[in-house]
Amino acid sequence: MDVLLHLFVGLHIIGIASLLGGFLTQMKAMGQGAARFVPAMLHGALTMLVTGIALVGINESQRYGLDHVKIGLKLLILIVILGLVYVKRDEETVDKRLFGLVGLLTTANVFIAVLWT
Repeated sequence: MDVLLHLFVGLHIIGIASLLGGFLTQMKAMGQGAARFVPAMLHGALTMLVTGIALVGINESQRYGLDHVKIGLKLLILIVILGLVYVKRDEETVDKRLFGLVGLLTTANVFIAVLWT
């Protein structure tokens, strides 16, 4: 079961990398007002959602103690990110503030995962 857990952690990190990487590649365009949500951002967020749910399920089945408030907050942030990226995915340009919010929320999600113990 540990192998499965580590597999999903790795896939979760790949999802984060895809979402944050897609954001970072659009930073220059954001400064020019031409940023857009690239497909990698949507796919990364969906990967994070699926693997996150799997990780919670695996940890619960192993009777590991989970901080449900932390998990709930991370899920809420991810749902907001997914909603924004999904709704605006076909637009040629996205408002700077909205695009920046997705980057801020993604970064906040990473720091919540790492620093909240």
